[in-house]
Amino acid sequence: MTDKPQPHGWLLLDKPRGLGSTQAVGAVKRNLREAGYGKIKVGHGGTLDPLAEGVLPIALGEATKLAGRMLDASKIYEFTVEFGEESDTLDTEGEVIATSDRRPPLAAVAAICEHFTGEIEQVPPKYSAIKVDGQRAYDRARAGEDVEMVTRVVTIHSLGLAGGGELQPIDSAFATTAGRPDPYDPSAPLELADSVTLVAHVSKGTYIRSLARDIAHALGTCGHVTYLRRIKAGPFTQEQAISLDKLNEIGKGAPLKDHLLPLEAGLDGIPALSLDPESAQAARQGRVISGLPQPDGLYFASADNVPVALMELSGGTARVVRGFNV
Repeated sequence: MTDKPQPHGWLLLDKPRGLGSTQAVGAVKRNLREAGYGKIKVGHGGTLDPLAEGVLPIALGEATKLAGRMLDASKIYEFTVEFGEESDTLDTEGEVIATSDRRPPLAAVAAICEHFTGEIEQVPPKYSAIKVDGQRAYDRARAGEDVEMVTRVVTIHSLGLAGGGELQPIDSAFATTAGRPDPYDPSAPLELADSVTLVAHVSKGTYIRSLARDIAHALGTCGHVTYLRRIKAGPFTQEQAISLDKLNEIGKGAPLKDHLLPLEAGLDGIPALSLDPESAQAARQGRVISGLPQPDGLYFASADNVPVALMELSGGTARVVRGFNV
């Protein structure tokens, strides 16, 4: 049987908890092979921890050339911080390394969220895939080494309660100010939280587990992540994602086209540039295209709805940044 033509585009997987990102890519490859697509280029646009769930963009064919751009895209996560215990992995998988009897008042959370919005410094978890002296940090940590992680600067675009709820902030989470009671005074009329679920829109390189740890510390206690879900990756949302069951149906003959998003779906905010056949041929050969009236910037060039290239336009001249062989 002849293999079906190689697809080019994005398959969004709603990755379940317990499945690694590499395993998810393997599941996509297997199902496409069973569906008759033969050997196909597959990559993902941003690792999700096995204990995390949610949107995992899977690039197929020529879309794999855009996977790097997806890694750089911002992400949105929903996560639950449980207060009172901190683990070495900063989630439910690790050993408890610190405990606290303190539970923060709900009213303090809004003020803390504001404190963690914008550019912040963050120390990544030692149980992470970051390389330290050529080895993965988690490999060194599991071997019992004392891993020293380097502080990095990340951006928290927004941070707040899941569900869009609002809390009245207090001036201080730790002392009496402006006539307010100490929030840790047992007699204070404040609702204390054993856990809180937040939504964070973050830049690349942000570790939600570290954010949760630092939020708990700032609230005068300790904590760890018990639930983590990516609800958006770049332009891709959880509403577009398919389950493993749906993926397996593709392997059994369900139409891939019902779930495949076009290659350009990963190019959020990049304007289109329509090329005539002659210009498209020039771009495919890597030649520059001159005399274009569009403003300077990056463009997605296509001809008759067929992707041609990402092109950088400057002074009316467009040069190929990344060509697509579709």
